[in-house]
Amino acid sequence: MSTVRIPKKLCEDQFRLVEPQINAEGIHTWPFDAAFPIDVRFMTSGPGHNVRKNRHEYFELAYLCAGAASLEIQDRSLPLHEGDLAVVGSTLYHRFECRSDLMTLAVLFFQPDLIRADGGPDNAEYLTPFLLQDAQFPHVVHSRTGIPSQIFELVQRIRSESPATTSRARLAVKTYLKMILILLVNQFASYAGTVETFQRQQRALERLRPLFDHLEKHFGEPIQVQEAARICGMSESHFMSFFKRATGQSFMAYLNHCRIERAQALLVMTEKSVSDISQEMGFCDQSYFGTVFRKLIGVTPAAYRSKSRADGVARQADHSAVPASPMARAAVVGGLSTNSGLSANNRLAPRA
Repeated sequence: MSTVRIPKKLCEDQFRLVEPQINAEGIHTWPFDAAFPIDVRFMTSGPGHNVRKNRHEYFELAYLCAGAASLEIQDRSLPLHEGDLAVVGSTLYHRFECRSDLMTLAVLFFQPDLIRADGGPDNAEYLTPFLLQDAQFPHVVHSRTGIPSQIFELVQRIRSESPATTSRARLAVKTYLKMILILLVNQFASYAGTVETFQRQQRALERLRPLFDHLEKHFGEPIQVQEAARICGMSESHFMSFFKRATGQSFMAYLNHCRIERAQALLVMTEKSVSDISQEMGFCDQSYFGTVFRKLIGVTPAAYRSKSRADGVARQADHSAVPASPMARAAVVGGLSTNSGLSANNRLAPRA
């Protein structure tokens, strides 16, 4: 599978797009059109610009167009190569980590109610691959199966119809989405996971909600495992194993990731000093903050601020010619360059 070349002006920085919308519970909220909740984006990321682990109410498909990556999901790390597809449901903490100089993802987000609300007793069956995701679920569909390239073509078709402002466009988008979902239903037909796994994970996350609510309100205040366990009404030992099972991380690792990646946003978007940011994020001193930051991000806070701002200037120059209208965007999508073996007739032509 060869690299799919996405025009730079169509790509958005994954960290800047996703991270600001993740709360203390690790839930990412996407700004869908409430009347028709589906979206397609092209995202790029480099080393050190990884979004922290999060989950979301919507379902997600991510196709790796270029680069190397891994899907970090709960406590697993699954390699992604060019042309592979990742399938992610709504209850598992995850992120895509860049394993090369740069990665580019084509990402499809959609709310399951878009399918559930369509009527018919069998419609929920379209969603079964997203509801069977237990600890052994094979989230990555490899390019050699041929399924990812078929799904990527359909994702491009969905994007060419977006925003779906007419009944014809909405019908087309739903049809393409159902074609994607039936490919996944067939792919995972032999997998023996159960919907009970999905429901059990939902209940576990609900038990942790009081703690997440506390963190949201008292983000910069010190909190130890003992206090976190008390908030959840558990013994310390039970809380530690329960939290790791539900999120894929220890409580302190989760808290440090959460604080450091909020600090990343402050470093780039504000003029606050490193000392002020470390205190605001609840670290006992600036030296410890710097140690944790470098361990997770790979560079010092000051170096991260400098490099991110320089990268931002470069991206701004690259994006200066972004098409202004949906019709123009669709035309560019029709011209995606690829050596993936798709014939010219199979590539999307721009709509008139």
